[in-house]
Amino acid sequence: MKIAFVGKGGSGKTTLSSLFIRHLAANEAPVVAVDADINQHLGAALGLTEGEAAGLPAMGAHLPLIKEYLRGTNPRIASADTMIKTTPPGEGSRLLRVHEENPVYEACARTVPLDDGDIRLMATGPFTESDLGVSCYHSKVGAVELCLNHLVDGADEYVVVDMTAGSDSFASGLFTRFDMTFLVAEPTRKGVSVYRQYKEYARDFGVALKVVGNKVQGRDDLDFLREEVGDDLLVTVGHSDWVRAMEKGRPPRFELLEAENRMSLQALQDAADDSYADRDWERYTRQMVHFHLRNAESWGNAKTGADLAAQVDPDFVLGEPMALPQLG
Repeated sequence: MKIAFVGKGGSGKTTLSSLFIRHLAANEAPVVAVDADINQHLGAALGLTEGEAAGLPAMGAHLPLIKEYLRGTNPRIASADTMIKTTPPGEGSRLLRVHEENPVYEACARTVPLDDGDIRLMATGPFTESDLGVSCYHSKVGAVELCLNHLVDGADEYVVVDMTAGSDSFASGLFTRFDMTFLVAEPTRKGVSVYRQYKEYARDFGVALKVVGNKVQGRDDLDFLREEVGDDLLVTVGHSDWVRAMEKGRPPRFELLEAENRMSLQALQDAADDSYADRDWERYTRQMVHFHLRNAESWGNAKTGADLAAQVDPDFVLGEPMALPQLG
C-alpha cells in the first residue's frame, strides 16, 4: 500500500506520519518510509539524532544510479540520460519491491530501528546552498516519483511518504501515486484551505482522500471540521504527552502512546487497507503515461533531445509482484 501524508506547513503531518510508521512497525508490517518534504524532519521524528538525520543519503544525488537500475533492458529507453521523473516502466524495466535488496535501497535507504521493529527510510535530500536561486524543489522529488512509478507492492506492505507542504504536490503527477492520501488539517480556516485545494485538484484523478483532524481540543473544534470537510473526516487527534516528549528528543516506548491516539492510528491503517480493494493497476499505469506525455511535451523532449513519447510501452501494465515459488 502506498500512503501519503499531506497538509499545510505546521499542521503536524510529519509528526502524524512518523506515528503511523511506528504503529505499522509495532504491527510487524514491512515499511519503507520516504521523506519528500523540503524541511526533512521525518528522520528526527523517527528518533534519529540531528547528525544521523543530516547523514541520510539524498535520493536526488543518486538519480543517475536510480535511472540506470530502473531502465534495465527496456528497449524503448535509449539511455538513462533520456529518463525523466515521469518515465513509466515497460517490458524489460526493473521494478522495485518492498521486500528485497537492490542497488537503489543500498544507495538511498537506511535502516532505522524503532521500538517494535526496523523500517527503511529514504529522503529526497534538503535544499543546499548550491540550489538557491537556480533549482526548483520539485526536481528533488523527481527521484521519488520515478521510484514510485516502478514500485510494485502488495496488500500487507507499506510505503509511507511524508509529502511537501501545501498544494506543491500538484506540480507533478506524484499526487496520483498513492492508494490512500491522509490530509492533516487543524480546526482553523487556514487548516482546511489546503483540504479544499487538494480536493479540487484531485477530483478528476480518483485520489482516495481522508482528513485527519489534528490539534483538536474540544467539541467546537470537532464540529468545525465536520462542517468543513464532511464525510472526508476520518479521525481526530488531540494533545499528546507522548508526542511532546518525542519532540523534546525523549520519547517513551511507543506502547505508552495514549490509547485514544493508538485507536486513531489503527483507524488510519484500516482505511488504508480497505482502499486496497479499489486498486486499479490499469488506471494507475494510464495516469503515469498521462503525466509523462504532458511533461515530455512541455519540457522533457527539449531537455533530453529525445522523443520521450516513444518511451511508452502501450502493452505494459504495472501489476502485483509475482509470488515466489515455494521450496519443498
